Amino acid sequence: MNRLNRVAVAVARALAWLLPAGRRDWVAAVWAESQEVPPGLARLAWRAGGAWVLAREALMPRRLGRGAVFAAAAGAAAWAAWPQPTVGHAAVSQFHVIATVLLLAGLPLLARRFFGPATPSRAGRFLRVFSCAAILALMPAFAIVEAFAELTPKQPAYQRIACPFQGCGAVPGNSTGGPPWAGEIPLILMTIAYLGVILFLTSQRSQVTRGTLAIGAGTGLLFSVVMYAVAPLGLTNDATDPWLPGSKADPLVALAWILLFGGPAAAAALAARRGRAPGGAALPRNVRMGQGIAAGVLANGTAALFVSALGTGTTALMLRSAWLLRWLNHGQHLTAIAAYRYENNAGGGAAAYLFMLIWFPVIGLFMSALGAACTPLGRPAPRELTPVPATPGNQ
Repeated sequence: MNRLNRVAVAVARALAWLLPAGRRDWVAAVWAESQEVPPGLARLAWRAGGAWVLAREALMPRRLGRGAVFAAAAGAAAWAAWPQPTVGHAAVSQFHVIATVLLLAGLPLLARRFFGPATPSRAGRFLRVFSCAAILALMPAFAIVEAFAELTPKQPAYQRIACPFQGCGAVPGNSTGGPPWAGEIPLILMTIAYLGVILFLTSQRSQVTRGTLAIGAGTGLLFSVVMYAVAPLGLTNDATDPWLPGSKADPLVALAWILLFGGPAAAAALAARRGRAPGGAALPRNVRMGQGIAAGVLANGTAALFVSALGTGTTALMLRSAWLLRWLNHGQHLTAIAAYRYENNAGGGAAAYLFMLIWFPVIGLFMSALGAACTPLGRPAPRELTPVPATPGNQ
């Protein structure tokens, strides 16, 4: 075997490794047919054409496009979240940025290895794409809000607002930044938990049906829109609901409480009753209850993730943009101290989104289990008995 043939065999093996297992026989067929072509330039041209077709199949422009979009979005989010020189705990913040990007890039590959490919449903693709987008948006938003919340203002009047009790001990004009290592590790673990659960539930091995994913995603979207309308800038009295002040927000507040507890229960009941196998056959009772619990957890989990990304992002934009601050206050004239007090309250209120990220899925798990258990599912499908062959002893 000459050097050219060895290179061709190496290219064939590389392409076979890139292709799915079901298409690797195609590589062997293309290289086997090349033996029927006369040696020389004709055989080389045949193999080059086959390598090009296989490379297009292996790399796929759509997959390359998705990779390019993710790389651009991750680069922009990392650039926006990278700590400034005046921010403390810079090494911790840099670790958070790098670890989050690596998790978003690596966990889908591990999920495909252990959980199988993603489900072909639109709801599953929506959950994966927008969950990754929400985590990427949270990364710079949290960095901006944390840096502002820990910023020591230079003016003494502002310091009395930022540190009303014991005073500010840090250097004026500097920020202690985000949390130290003791606070950073839980954030990374939370990212792994959210992304891992969503990747598992949207994989084929989890056996979560398309209807369950659609019910969970739809309920979560409705809850996130209502919750964002109620708390676009955290949960403080000065920052909550700037476009519906006072009692005008009471109906939305009541609806948010109903969706927090009743949404996952209703989603679980609906998913459990409508749970069907791909062929339309009824699922066993325990499987249908599992579908209901998955729908309820998805409902509150996706709602917490999306409203946290929207709310924290709005707060970060408001801290960086004076026009958004004026618009959120309906064009009212704000003095410099009043504007800083409003920004300080909004920055402190953004910590409520961490509370939502932790407890909303727990509430969803409890309420979905209760809703699935209380849903009448009817009798389980009768078991099919395997016929026993007749023998002289049992006739």
